[in-house]
Amino acid sequence: MERVTSKDAVLKSGHRMPIIGLGTWRLTSRQAERICAEAIALGYRLIDTAENYANEEGVGNAIKGADRQTLFITTKVEPSHAGRSDLVDACRRSLDRLQTEYIDLYLMHWPSDTIPEEETMEGMTWLVEKGLVRSVGVSNYGVPRLRKAMSVSDVPICNNQIEYHPLRNRDDILAFCRDHAITVTAYSPLAQGEVFTDPLLKEMAAKYRKSPAQVSLRWLLQMGAAVIPKASSIEHLEANLDLDDFDLAPDDLRRIHDMAVERRLIDTWT
Repeated sequence: MERVTSKDAVLKSGHRMPIIGLGTWRLTSRQAERICAEAIALGYRLIDTAENYANEEGVGNAIKGADRQTLFITTKVEPSHAGRSDLVDACRRSLDRLQTEYIDLYLMHWPSDTIPEEETMEGMTWLVEKGLVRSVGVSNYGVPRLRKAMSVSDVPICNNQIEYHPLRNRDDILAFCRDHAITVTAYSPLAQGEVFTDPLLKEMAAKYRKSPAQVSLRWLLQMGAAVIPKASSIEHLEANLDLDDFDLAPDDLRRIHDMAVERRLIDTWT
């Protein structure tokens, strides 16, 4: 079985994105620096951050000594900077904090209520044309907003990052993204810890001799999503990569899928 750390998704831009990475939401800049450095040493290649997280500087310090070409850095711009010129300026500030010449994937963190999607995508297109960003996408977009963004963008929208875990069914967005060759990244893939106490996931963990977290991540990968679990220790970093020696059987995939309810943990558009 190919190691999960070496597997990539091919984006519509032609670039490749690792299917498992490290999420840094709620990590301080100092924590992000330490955890990212440990993750890279273990073999992580995808690091996810955002200007809203206030930890890009720590991520930048961690990646400074690494081989940049082996890494895939995702960051996000907040809606208050969704206008064309504000978006470009925000991206330049993220580049400075990250201490890198380009961003692999730049996402609109969630839709703006006030700035037209056309302006946002004009800014995204300019960044791609200038080589500051390699691929663009969105986060927390439902199907209607995603369809709108696609219709006004001159560059391919490559990714939609959404709250997705075994306790929340996202079939509608997954189907739309699959039909339009848009990759999906699952954030909060462990339902902020709730997977650890779910009876079915505990049953599956015992069956496969894994933890409920590992079962959840494996399920998401087999459903076709990339995953960016957060970790705060080497033990958790290692466990989140230990997914290579098992696949969930089709019946178990269905059982986990069918248990999902509208367990929405993040207050977003999606």
